[in-house]
Amino acid sequence: MRTHRIRTTALTATALVAALSLTACAGNEGTKSAGPAPAAASTPAATGTDATPGPAASETAESSASPAAPASSGENTAPHSATTKAPQATPAASAARTACTTANTRVTVTQVSRPINHLLLTLKNTGSGLCDAYYAPHLRFDEAQSVFPILESSKPQAVVTLAPGEEAYAGIGLSGEPGQGTLNKSKNLSVYFAKRNGSTYDKPATLKLPAETYWDGNGFVTYWQSDRATALTF
Repeated sequence: MRTHRIRTTALTATALVAALSLTACAGNEGTKSAGPAPAAASTPAATGTDATPGPAASETAESSASPAAPASSGENTAPHSATTKAPQATPAASAARTACTTANTRVTVTQVSRPINHLLLTLKNTGSGLCDAYYAPHLRFDEAQSVFPILESSKPQAVVTLAPGEEAYAGIGLSGEPGQGTLNKSKNLSVYFAKRNGSTYDKPATLKLPAETYWDGNGFVTYWQSDRATALTF
């Protein structure tokens, strides 16, 4: 009996040692299979201020890109100068231009103190457009058979053009040197206007002459001038 107990005790002790050995091995194998512990997540270094997350990638791309051009609306964006109206012409420039006649002018005759034996014709544009005073006026005293002589040396460099309200002038030398011609007394004067080709219009302006007007065949009439002084220098 004693021997059996000793064997039983020995077996029990052996079984206990074996169990402890197995437990120890199991513990060592579990430690090895776990592997090293994962590294702790890194945190921003302390700088005394809160760390602010940077913009998202999409936000950065949008902020760095150039602004897109606005979409075309389909409207014509060409400069407006293409449709700007041309400046309007002045009334004088746009009005019809014609020869000066009895229809668009008024002519008067006056006596002057200097030079002596001279009269002055004044032609005023009473129309609404420009008129050209061509050549010289063709004059007839009363029922004279011939036209009064025209002084060719008085021809201006250009035709006198009158805007509405403007005037032209012609000087009339009534006679030549005293005693060189027969004096004629007249009461009326007919003034014929010249056309561009030099011929005259049929209808004259008929004027009443100053009292005691005498003339002879050696007198003259000047071309139409743009100022009074020039007309009376001949």
